[in-house]
Amino acid sequence: INAEYMGKICRVLYIPRIMMVGRPLSCVGRAVLGREGLLFTPGPLTTSPAVKQAMLVDLGSRDPAFLRIVKNVRSKLLDIAQTSQAQGTECVLMQGSGTFAVESMLGSMVPRTGKVLIVSNGAYGLRQTQIARILGINYDLLDLGDKGMPTPECTVEALQRDPKITHVSLIHHETTTGVLNPMEQIGRAMKSVRPDVGFLVDSMSAFGAYPVNMGEGSPIDALVSSANKCIEGVPGFAFALVRRSALLRCEGHARSLSLDLFAQWDALEKTTQFRFTPPTHSLIAFNQALLELESEGGAPGRLARYAANHSVLVAGLRDMGFHPYLSPDRQGVLLTTYLYPDDPKFIFETFYNKLGARGIVIYPGKLTKAPCFRMGSIGRLFPHDMQNLVDCTRHALSEMGVRLPARQVADVS
Repeated sequence: INAEYMGKICRVLYIPRIMMVGRPLSCVGRAVLGREGLLFTPGPLTTSPAVKQAMLVDLGSRDPAFLRIVKNVRSKLLDIAQTSQAQGTECVLMQGSGTFAVESMLGSMVPRTGKVLIVSNGAYGLRQTQIARILGINYDLLDLGDKGMPTPECTVEALQRDPKITHVSLIHHETTTGVLNPMEQIGRAMKSVRPDVGFLVDSMSAFGAYPVNMGEGSPIDALVSSANKCIEGVPGFAFALVRRSALLRCEGHARSLSLDLFAQWDALEKTTQFRFTPPTHSLIAFNQALLELESEGGAPGRLARYAANHSVLVAGLRDMGFHPYLSPDRQGVLLTTYLYPDDPKFIFETFYNKLGARGIVIYPGKLTKAPCFRMGSIGRLFPHDMQNLVDCTRHALSEMGVRLPARQVADVS
């Protein structure tokens, strides 16, 4: 039976396809048989069989079973942030990708007379400036470049220069490079000089692994993340965790009907339902993903697995001459950026396709000035999967004729 025919059978019967790529055993021998190709990306990412299986159930948007899932998801997300409704924090689920939640947060939390300081050290901070321009939100940009890291001092300095600033927005884990920003320290520093200024956090790629504490005394007023990141759900919705006092103040601020954060929360509270068609299957899958997160020991347990994954990746690529774009003191463990090898035989599209033929998906880079690629350590991946990625990377580069150990292109940032 040929591979194409087997693939059709697997798709019909929902059986994960076996990686039959006809490659040397040294490359694919460590692959887990019976699994689909693996996503070494920052999301969407590889999910567990149980998460996939959970989506094979159809529930109506007003079905009591579905509404119980919505209630549980909202409560568990607050638990992860070490807070609760009783402590004055609300969870608002929002249809769409993570960017939908970012746009909802900015468009709803910042009043029309307000001004937001966007602290940026990568593409996702700059994306917030695009949102602000389109929505007509007044903003200042503190741009530290791809390799910079915001500090409490530089953020406070920018804040004190302009008394009109009402909010500060920060990326927690910037997946342009994989840098982990000092969110808590920045929030506390800005609140110490301007307690009236709202602190908005995009924790898209960090929440569910790196610790977040929105309990009493936290500087965070609103935080957004997505289903298909460290909690290992599937795409379809994002969420905002918001101080109730701040949420009540944003009534009428929204620049969008569907992305009105206050109206979405108000409907969920009054009716337990979404205002518009909810992503039922994504939420059912996410409910299962939350159970798996809990069984792994919560965020600390998940971070430990991701850190082990990252260690295997960094050590394996170092042996081939590749060093992370960031220094160790700035590098998070969720995603790692590598500059291209300085070799005329290296063509990223060819490299990408050769890995894809081996059941491996990586990410192109997003640096503004240097050619690079990115490899993620998150999702339902384990150290043996990372070793397989390393082995397949070596094989792909060898087939391309790229000399190893590689010499990477110059860093022009």
